[in-house]
Amino acid sequence: MKQNVGILLFDDVEVLDFAGPFEVFSVTSQLQDHTLFDVFTVGKTTAPVRAINGLSVNPTYDFAHCPPIDILIVPGGDGTKAVIQDNEILTWVQQIHEKTSWTLSVCSGSRILGVLGLLDFQLYCTHHEVYDSMKAITPSGKPQPEKRYVQAGKIFTSGGISAGIDLSFHLVEKLHGEAIARSTATYMEYRRESA
Repeated sequence: MKQNVGILLFDDVEVLDFAGPFEVFSVTSQLQDHTLFDVFTVGKTTAPVRAINGLSVNPTYDFAHCPPIDILIVPGGDGTKAVIQDNEILTWVQQIHEKTSWTLSVCSGSRILGVLGLLDFQLYCTHHEVYDSMKAITPSGKPQPEKRYVQAGKIFTSGGISAGIDLSFHLVEKLHGEAIARSTATYMEYRRESA
């Protein structure tokens, strides 16, 4: 059954944090006649979001008009420092997470899951420069700085920036098998790294 992959966008989001997973899931579906995933971005509004270093991105949906999300991707970036103070975004993430099959964070997106209490007493990964910040956000969390990504129930967290690509491939393989994941990696000319 086709699954909806929703990627959260916000100002000062890290570009590869969202663009990498977008590419993995959308290309995987493209190579399978667009049957596996419908991939889209979501923001508080559909107004342009200014990503790190000035890239302007238009969210496909706003919070009010977003389709159901099976796989939620929470990217990182400097903007997460503001997001964890933004009750509207936090409430939306919490509500969507309650209904997802899988929730993924990339890089410092872990801050958003952490402040919601979703990583309490759980294994987690984040960007190598964010572990100190995470200790304050989720003191009971179990940091895994030596890992590329880890699973805690239906939550996956990954390390910094490019690690989100490897995590996305891991979930594609988990859902649809090694052959499909390999064909996407071959098409993208990407050499995967394991956890």
